[in-house]
Amino acid sequence: MKSRLLGGLAALLLAVVGAILLFVYVQGAAARAQEGLEPVNVLVVTERVPLGTKISDLAGKVKTEALPKSAVPEGALVTLDGQDGKVTSAGLEPGEQLLAARLVDPRELVPGTVPVPDGLEEVTLLLSPERLLGGRLEAGDTVTVYSSFDSGDQPSTGILFHDVLITAVQKAPSQTKNSSGSGSSEPAVEMPTGSAFITFARSDAEASKLIYSAEFGQLWLAKQTDTTAKTDPPLTTFGGLY
Repeated sequence: MKSRLLGGLAALLLAVVGAILLFVYVQGAAARAQEGLEPVNVLVVTERVPLGTKISDLAGKVKTEALPKSAVPEGALVTLDGQDGKVTSAGLEPGEQLLAARLVDPRELVPGTVPVPDGLEEVTLLLSPERLLGGRLEAGDTVTVYSSFDSGDQPSTGILFHDVLITAVQKAPSQTKNSSGSGSSEPAVEMPTGSAFITFARSDAEASKLIYSAEFGQLWLAKQTDTTAKTDPPLTTFGGLY
């Protein structure tokens, strides 16, 4: 009788210990599973996004969505803050998480160009080297545009625009010439071919003035710096030159 009672108590004790161990194990497994399912807010693409889309245009094509932490790759973005001026480096599809690696400086996407500011359009003019700092201008530079007209008895030169953004420059390849003739042993000198296509970002009305000046007058570009003083001088004529 006594041995049966002790056996029953031992069995009951083992059952209680087993139940406790099972409960602890289940709780630990649930905690581990919950850790992987911890929700994280990320940006998810809601509609197809073409290659080269600007951040300003991307804002309406993504939304914030909570996803399990284990399903969120490194570099997934929570917000577009701090991404100003960038563009998408690839086409994006709906449901795709937006990764920081998919947003790049536009010059990395299309070397030699910069994006056109909202509201402006591009116009391209062919200019000779002396009119564009000997061909040293590059995409992204800001210039002052001067126009000269030989009209009637009073030729004149004036400032057409300040703060003109150059969005692209297409230069002709250099030509190599010997300084003392083709038979000379002296080193070759790189000579400019004489022209480059310069693309400007302007409003439609200002683009019209650029085209008119290039058609019926002459244009000169001066590169601006951060400290360039911008004034509004009168037209320069021979009578007012000295």
